[in-house]
Amino acid sequence: MKTRLLATVFTAITLLMFAGLLQAGQSDSHDGHDHAAETPAAASPIAGSPLSNSKYQPGVHYTPIENAKATVPGTVEVVEAFSYMCTHCATFEPYIDGWKKRLPENVKFVRFPVVFGRGTWELYARGYVTADVMGIAEKAHSPLMDKIWKERQVLKTMEELAAFYAEFGVDPEEFIATSKSFAVDAKMRRDQRFLMEAGVNSTPNMVVNGKYLVAGNAAVANYDQLLAVVDHLIAQELAAAITPESVTEAIDDAAESQEDASAEAVEDAAEATPSEES
Repeated sequence: MKTRLLATVFTAITLLMFAGLLQAGQSDSHDGHDHAAETPAAASPIAGSPLSNSKYQPGVHYTPIENAKATVPGTVEVVEAFSYMCTHCATFEPYIDGWKKRLPENVKFVRFPVVFGRGTWELYARGYVTADVMGIAEKAHSPLMDKIWKERQVLKTMEELAAFYAEFGVDPEEFIATSKSFAVDAKMRRDQRFLMEAGVNSTPNMVVNGKYLVAGNAAVANYDQLLAVVDHLIAQELAAAITPESVTEAIDDAAESQEDASAEAVEDAAEATPSEES
């Protein structure tokens, strides 16, 4: 019960915090300098991002996705469209690494590898999806980027990729077999369909809640700015879920959880008290 209470209260506080930030419209802290080629000291946390409604405009800083599918209110999924063969994705990785650590619990970050009809890109995309299915994609992600772009070692076959991923605890033969499985094929198709429908045609791109595509352009000139736009859209999506009814419901749920926890504690105490013998 205590866990449920804390989770409910956290959700209510998080939603209210984002609503307040969105209304406050903080001023932009970026200086316009292009930091894309620099190593970031730390990516900006969402709580410090500029959230003025007039700051970021559709069609300028981000693109609304037509016919976007319905999403679950109060939660946000952010997708990074990337490729291991993309040097810009390698440069972007340290920014993403710091940024994603600051995301609240109701924001989910995932990666979808793009193919763009290129053989080598497809090989690495299939390798990533296979690693994802086998539960090692996240811990192997940065090391593989480093192997390709820092150590200059390009892996050219699935066997070579399997040998690399074996360093993270999987059997190479099982990895190769899984790469040919229905589960991997199906996820590859779903991911590529999602990216195509979102309008992704370059990397790295970010898709927020299946509704907005964020990519570098003249108005989004560096990676700090790109993530600031993503932060703005996350806050916008979370704030849209806040209504008087949802806040009241969250508070009522928290109170009910507290009452249940108190009753449970009383019962436990009564059971622990030895009865007197007559």
